Amino acid sequence: MSTPSRRDRLRPFELIGLSAVIAAFTGLIVLMSTRMAYESLVWAGVTFIASLVIIAMIVLAIKPKREELTDIEEMDAPH
Repeated sequence: MSTPSRRDRLRPFELIGLSAVIAAFTGLIVLMSTRMAYESLVWAGVTFIASLVIIAMIVLAIKPKREELTDIEEMDAPH
């Protein structure tokens, strides 16, 4: 069994980073419009969680490529 590539290992951090950027943008917009720090933190947190769940669902909906299917079959095979 081969070790995963660097891109495969960092993939979850890309998704979390994208959710963090979306949450920071939302928090900044709410902060500039309401000038209430607590409310902007709440909105940023809610947006982070919601975007993370939505992105995860989209990633799960993508069909794996042929190479990924062979990797899955190799991992499931008895040794």
